[in-house]
Amino acid sequence: MDELTPERFYDFSIASGAAVSPDGERVAFLVSEFDAEEDDRHTSLFVAPTDGSAEPYRLTRASSASSPQWSPDGDRLAFVAARETDAGLAVENGAEVEAEDDDDEENGEPVGEGPKPQVWSFDMARGGDARQLTDRDYGVAEFDWAPDGERLVVAARDPTDEDEEYLQQRNEDGPIEIDRLQHKGDGAGWLDEVTTYLFVVDAESRETVRLDHAYDDEEKGDRGGLQPAWSPDGDRIAFVAQHEEDPDDTHVRHAYTIRPDGTGYEQLTDAQLRIAGLEWSPSGDRIAVGGGEPYNWYKPTEAYVIDAESGEMQSVSGSLDRTIAFGGNPQWLDDGTLVGLYGDEGNTRMVRLDADADDPERVFVAQGRSRSVSGLSVSDDGSTLAFRMDDPEAGADVYAMDRAGLDAEKGAEADEAGLAQVSAVNADLVDEPHDCVRLSWENSDGVTIHGLAYLPPEFDPEDPEPHPVVSSVHGGPMSYDSPAFGFDQLFWTSKGYIVLRTNYRGSTSYGQEFAERLRGTRGDKEVDDVRTGVEHLVDEGWADEDRLYLTGFSYGGITTAAAVTKTDIFAGAAAEHGIYDFYATFGTDDNHLWHEDEFGLPWENVDTYREISSITDVDQVDTPLLITAGEEDWRCPPTQAEQLFVSVRKQGVDARLVIYPGEHHNIGDPDRAIHRLEELSTWFEDH
Repeated sequence: MDELTPERFYDFSIASGAAVSPDGERVAFLVSEFDAEEDDRHTSLFVAPTDGSAEPYRLTRASSASSPQWSPDGDRLAFVAARETDAGLAVENGAEVEAEDDDDEENGEPVGEGPKPQVWSFDMARGGDARQLTDRDYGVAEFDWAPDGERLVVAARDPTDEDEEYLQQRNEDGPIEIDRLQHKGDGAGWLDEVTTYLFVVDAESRETVRLDHAYDDEEKGDRGGLQPAWSPDGDRIAFVAQHEEDPDDTHVRHAYTIRPDGTGYEQLTDAQLRIAGLEWSPSGDRIAVGGGEPYNWYKPTEAYVIDAESGEMQSVSGSLDRTIAFGGNPQWLDDGTLVGLYGDEGNTRMVRLDADADDPERVFVAQGRSRSVSGLSVSDDGSTLAFRMDDPEAGADVYAMDRAGLDAEKGAEADEAGLAQVSAVNADLVDEPHDCVRLSWENSDGVTIHGLAYLPPEFDPEDPEPHPVVSSVHGGPMSYDSPAFGFDQLFWTSKGYIVLRTNYRGSTSYGQEFAERLRGTRGDKEVDDVRTGVEHLVDEGWADEDRLYLTGFSYGGITTAAAVTKTDIFAGAAAEHGIYDFYATFGTDDNHLWHEDEFGLPWENVDTYREISSITDVDQVDTPLLITAGEEDWRCPPTQAEQLFVSVRKQGVDARLVIYPGEHHNIGDPDRAIHRLEELSTWFEDH
């Protein structure tokens, strides 16, 4: 493979969001693409047959789409997008009228320019352009079809007159006035007190009814959303919220139900968990959810089944001692069986669950250990599954599989597993094998640590020549690395680097005990795991000990900064979007509940906060250090990067600070993603 330039990032596409049609015959999915001319990212909607017999058909191009969902009869495909108003029409009291083009300030239109996200729908039987189904002033965040296919339930902000006045004040750069505890959120900025409600919308007339008891508390804002789910019989709508306590001072979320006319509101659960991912059983008598500890996120998130009448709930995956993967909450195969995605020893894989017992079973072993799955969708009849599968050698694409494929044996061919590849979004980037191998080593405490190594072309593990190494540390820390097809790995390996991804103590796919070893500590155990991993590569003859480099984003940035206070084995390091002074960041980020639970309050535990902060030992740093941050990052505020930069530069350490304007805890624009790789590459090459 020729060396991959950073500009090839514009050729990189990301498939996600698979949604299988009710009969299992078709799958809709999303593809994020990067536009070099506009320097922007667009997410388009595609549809394809699940047997892979035809190329995917593009449905959208101009505006980004999200949340594809088939109507119950499979004739329509709805999605959320911020597009120009449908055919110049607006809605007034349920009737379509010509839209007026007045100035926002004069007519009290919502804050911000451009169209707001609404629900749109393609008629998949008759064809034609998408039709707009909602017309909420502040847009729609989530939706679900009614089983009759004639209505939707949507989640949307609904400001009062007082809210409107304040939002207009904000729109005119007036003062920001906040009474609530959670005063800002990453990606959302300064928060307001506008309440999000559920609304039932007629899909034909767009007539709308607000469900007054179905809301996300005004002191909460949108944190996970209401996640509405309509029951199969159409009688009830389930949703997730927190109505009992000060919502800004808790992560607890309960399940509630309400009738479509707004009556019959009741709280279904009181388990003191973070409830998410509501899925009604086919018969409608039970609801499956994911439930996690509100604060101790090292503990595995489990699958629960709730009796829809009594609210009684039981775990059906607790004995597995593995966490539900992000976006992998359980879905029903039939009334007695579910399937979900779990983090399992550095991989994301399928697990079949008995809805009546805690008897989980690992399935789809044909996946193997070299591929990882995400974004699972199951057809209404349980016959077909669709998902994204990452294969470091072959790409990351949407696949569909017959239910029988869950029982395919290890080593089964694709046809034996009923597996069909639906997309091929990065075919031009998969031109040579891209090896990813699993490694293990002992850390200084004698604990076995696991990791993944992405290898350059022509590298021979049996007869190695020492190569430069980029040790890339995952965030979280309640996360884990599994085999992935990503542009970063392609970029570094094409330049001759080995990329090492360490699942350090605290990683969440090895069970609760392994993950909780990090709880209450920072900077020692995970640093040792990362350092000994690199030393293992040196001992094996894979790594050039003079060309070892370290980087990480978010918690990976935290680990990077901590590592360079404790070791000088790295020739250069890059701490990206991290926290380096936990005492100073308290209250300036959006993580105060997490830090309070794990370390107590800073004014009551000053020594603890100082001990876990790399800034306390910054006088020990002599490794050249690149430090990056997003200017509007409220997860790991940019002041943290400034503090670390000034502190090391004061001591004469070679350092560089890069701030990305307008970016939060992410690097979204493709030109900045390219700049990031150029900066890291130059920094490592110069050192």
